[in-house]
Amino acid sequence: MNGKIYSVIISDAALQMLDSHIYFLAKVSQDAATKMMNQILHDIESLSQNPARYPVYDSQFIEPRYRKMLTSKRYLVLYEITDDAIYVDYIVDCRQDYEWLIRQITLSTSEKAHAAVANGV
Repeated sequence: MNGKIYSVIISDAALQMLDSHIYFLAKVSQDAATKMMNQILHDIESLSQNPARYPVYDSQFIEPRYRKMLTSKRYLVLYEITDDAIYVDYIVDCRQDYEWLIRQITLSTSEKAHAAVANGV
């Protein structure tokens, strides 16, 4: 470990995903929801140190820019590492079908590639 400290930035979309997971759990138990939210946010903040400790999200459809972290036994956090920051883009419940996520990331990557070509990059 090189001792570098990264900024951790959680996207609005990831925060909305987290809110929906916590809201669902809060219907059953407010205490459990608070505990889970605190644990997930703690784990995400821990990415500020040694974010490469988690594996690359390996999928034949997605370029290997995302890393994955499992938190609270069932939530998958997908994030990117840049020079100075960690960008958390998705927080999904592993118990649910998240094939839509693969399509969304693939589409987003494709759109970025097309935009780069259109802009002469």
